[in-house]
Amino acid sequence: MRFAHLRVEGQTTPRLAVVVNDAALFLDEVMSTPPRDLQDLIERGHDGLAEVREVVDAALAADVEAGLVPVADLRHSSAVLRPAQVIAIGANYAAHASELKLRSETAMTIFSLWPNSLSGHGATTSWPEDLTTQVDYEAELGVIMGRPARNVHVHDALDYVWGYTVVNDITARDLQFSEAQWSRCKSFDGFTPTGPVVVTADEIADPQDLWLTTNVDGRILQDASTSEMVRSVADIIAYLSRSATIPPGTLISTGSPGGAGYSRNPQVFLHDGATVTVSIGGIGSLTTHCRVV
Repeated sequence: MRFAHLRVEGQTTPRLAVVVNDAALFLDEVMSTPPRDLQDLIERGHDGLAEVREVVDAALAADVEAGLVPVADLRHSSAVLRPAQVIAIGANYAAHASELKLRSETAMTIFSLWPNSLSGHGATTSWPEDLTTQVDYEAELGVIMGRPARNVHVHDALDYVWGYTVVNDITARDLQFSEAQWSRCKSFDGFTPTGPVVVTADEIADPQDLWLTTNVDGRILQDASTSEMVRSVADIIAYLSRSATIPPGTLISTGSPGGAGYSRNPQVFLHDGATVTVSIGGIGSLTTHCRVV
């Protein structure tokens, strides 16, 4: 199944919907006690998702057109709202680590992204020109955890995944290379677009067999497979769970492949008026509009 937080033009509160082809079915219109957002649904566990499946199947069987709204007529919010935490993995593709001249560490590079940075498909992300002039894109596979994970074996790690989404880990490179920690340079308001949907784990046969691309103003700048990850999704979950419980709803952004704008000659940075679209096969395409203020 595919879930999104959507809202009608003019509304400020997003509503959880199931996306069927190019249409949305709002759960608060077909359920007596609907989950208020994806986090609520995840916390309801297996039975909660099973109830949604049953209700949606019945609604669609009763009248395939009833209650469906074209997604094109709606506005997206972040595909994840109120995540327990947002964890990012740095330098997880050898080509990306090499092009940014980052050391290849024995241990994973791990940092947090601030929740204010979350934004949705089609949103405009802005930043002040006097703070950064080197804003870069990073296509990443986002992993959403479904249940508490503690001391998980790598062979069992994917059983803890609830779903997957697309993440653009936007980064102020000039700040990144001037500070020891990476959270601030990647956590401006709107610097972590996610979406357009979250796809449940049963629809992704192998998270290490997905294709990622980044298109900036009509030009493909990243084009790679998740098979190129230094550490797989399962490896990441197992590693993180050794030191602390990973709570349900946690978003893990798993790193970006080569092709970053910083490393190109000439360099390519996001600019006022730029449009960047990050796509992952089997999930969807996430578009962000850029504005410099």
